[in-house]
Amino acid sequence: MIVMAGLEIPDAELEFVASRSGGPGGQNVNKVSSRVTLRFDLERTTAVSAEQRARIRRKLSSRINKDGVLQVSSQRTRSQDLNREDVIQRFGELLRMALREEKPRVETKATRSSKEERLREKRKRTEVKRTRAIKGWDE
Repeated sequence: MIVMAGLEIPDAELEFVASRSGGPGGQNVNKVSSRVTLRFDLERTTAVSAEQRARIRRKLSSRINKDGVLQVSSQRTRSQDLNREDVIQRFGELLRMALREEKPRVETKATRSSKEERLREKRKRTEVKRTRAIKGWDE
């Protein structure tokens, strides 16, 4: 499976597990295992570098179990084959997203007009609260 330029994951490192899916399906739902879960052992793979592994672990921590296995599931359709294709596509998207280089944030200063606007709004809000407090004493 080609994830992106410079990263190809051998099919042998991807494990697919089928299980019963929730949701609609009529009588068929209790007999057919249409949900597909892709399991990728991040700790034992040779396809990713140590830096990529750390980045994936940091970005996709909620999908990685304590054994270091990344899991992605799909049960969108009633077809196991379509769910298998879907889970492969989602797995690729997740890895591309996790490995995307982020641009460093360029710090900027607040403009003079934005500071003045903020202070003007604070004065306005203070006045609203002050008039509320004064009305409360009369009653």
